[in-house]
Amino acid sequence: MIFSLVPSLPIICLSRPAAAATAAVSAPTNVNTAAVTTSTSHSLEATFIQRAAEIADKSAGLTAPHPNHGCIVATPSGALAGQGFLFGQGTKSAEVQAVEAAGELCRGATAFLNLESNECPGDDVAVSAFVQAGIKRVVVGIRHPLQHLRGNAVRALRSQGVEVDVLGEDLQSIAIEEARKACLLVNAPLICKAASQLPFSVLKYAMTLDGKIAATTGDATWISGVTARHRLSELRGRSDAIIVGGNTIRSDTNLELSSALDPRLTARQSGGHTPLRVVMSRTLNLPEEAKVWDTTSGIPTMVVTQRGARRSFQKFLASKGVEVVEFDIVNPRDLMEYFHDRGYLSVLWECGGTLAASAIACGIVHKVCAVVAPKIIGGRNAPSPVGELGMIEMSQALKLIDVHYEKVEEDMLISGYLQPISDVAPVIPSRDATLAADPAVAPCEPNIISFYNSWDHYGSLSNFSPHSVHMADENGDISTWMTVEHYYQVPVLACIVLLTFFFLFSMIY
Repeated sequence: MIFSLVPSLPIICLSRPAAAATAAVSAPTNVNTAAVTTSTSHSLEATFIQRAAEIADKSAGLTAPHPNHGCIVATPSGALAGQGFLFGQGTKSAEVQAVEAAGELCRGATAFLNLESNECPGDDVAVSAFVQAGIKRVVVGIRHPLQHLRGNAVRALRSQGVEVDVLGEDLQSIAIEEARKACLLVNAPLICKAASQLPFSVLKYAMTLDGKIAATTGDATWISGVTARHRLSELRGRSDAIIVGGNTIRSDTNLELSSALDPRLTARQSGGHTPLRVVMSRTLNLPEEAKVWDTTSGIPTMVVTQRGARRSFQKFLASKGVEVVEFDIVNPRDLMEYFHDRGYLSVLWECGGTLAASAIACGIVHKVCAVVAPKIIGGRNAPSPVGELGMIEMSQALKLIDVHYEKVEEDMLISGYLQPISDVAPVIPSRDATLAADPAVAPCEPNIISFYNSWDHYGSLSNFSPHSVHMADENGDISTWMTVEHYYQVPVLACIVLLTFFFLFSMIY
C-alpha cells in the first residue's frame, strides 16, 4: 500500500512474514592440503592477484550493486603491462581498461582477476576483450558468487583456447590462500548478498577505554582523535546506507551546541559517494529541527517507522523530501531484507547501544569497526556501544574472527567479523547434471536476464552498460541493441504508443 504524499517520495507500507532463523554461514571451500606447497610457490600469481584486489577496492561504494572488479595484465616476463578497475556504473569494465592500457603487450600475456568476469547472455564484453587482445592465460582469484554467473567466464575462456587457473582449485599454496582471502574480503558485500540474501552490515563506533560512547550528559565531542574519526568516516563512502536510531537524532539535537554536532550523516569527503541516510524510529518521537531532514543538497534521506506512527509528522517529513517507510513491526532484519530487495550491498550502522544490540541479536551484523581512545569518562549511566543482549556468562560472549589492530595516532582501531565470509552460495547443479542424476526431475529454468530502473538484481547488466547486447526474441532470432537501455525501453515505448493509439481512436469514434 502506497500513500503518495509527494510524487517522487511516497510513504511505503510494508507487511512481512516473521523472519526465519538465521542459518549458519558456510565456511570457504575445502582445500586439498596434500597439494599445498611452500609459501614461495606461485608467488608471482599471488602478488598480482592481491594487486588486482587492491585496485578493485577503489570502487567500493561507487558501483553497487555491481561487484568490485580489478584486472592486471602482465607480460610473460612478469612486467606490469596494464591495469583497470570498475569505477562506476556505465564505465568500461576492468578487463577492457586493462587490455586497452596494455595494447600490443597483451599478445601472449597473462591477465589476473580478483573476481571471475561477468559472462551472461547479452554481456560477453570481458571475455571477448581477452580473446581479441591475444591474452594467453587468465588467473582468477575467486569464481563469481552469483549462481547464474558462476563459472560462465571460466568455461567461455577455456572454450576459446585460453588457459584459466582458479585460485584454490588449479593453484594451491600458502601464498595463494592469502591472495584468495583478499579476493573474498574485497567483495564481501556481494558474497554476503549471494549467501544470505542480506546486505553486508558494519557496526562502527568510538569509545573510551572504560567502554563509554558518551558522557552521562550525552556529550560525545570528541572521543577519538581527528585521524581516527576520518578513518571511520571513510566507511560512509563505502556504504549504500547509513543507519542511526531515534535516540541519536534526539540526543545530538538536544545538545544545542555547534551545528557540526547535528548529524548530517554524509560521507564528509568531497567528490565521494553519498549514501542514503536512514533514521529508525518506532514512535517517530523526533525533532522537527534537524539537519538530517535537509534534502535540498540532493542527499537522500529515509525514515523507517511503525505503521500508523504520527501521521502528521510523516506528512511533514514527506514535505521536506524525506522518504518514509512503514513496517508492521520495526526490526533490523526486516529492514535489511527490504534493503536487499532495493539492491543495497553494504550498510553502515552508526547507532547507539540499544539499536546496535537489536541488530546484533537479529544476526545481521557481519563486521565491527571500533576505535578505542585512551580516555576514561566513567559514569554509571553513561551509554555503552552495545546494549542488553541477554547474556549472563562470559562463555556466551560473541567472539570476533580475523581481528585486526591498527594504531591511529593515540587511538587504537580494532576491526573483526562476527560472521565468517563464505566463499559462495551453495551451487545449484546444471540442467544436464540434474537430468543425468534423475531424468524424472524437471529442473527450473531461472529468469536470468532482468533489467531495472534504479537497481540491478543480478549485479551484471545495467541500463547504463556502454556496450551493445545481443538478445533472442520470442522467435529465437538474435537482435542487437545499442545498449541495455534501448532493449529495456522498447516495451515501455510500445505500450505508450499503443495506449496513445487507443486514446486517439476513442476520441475520433
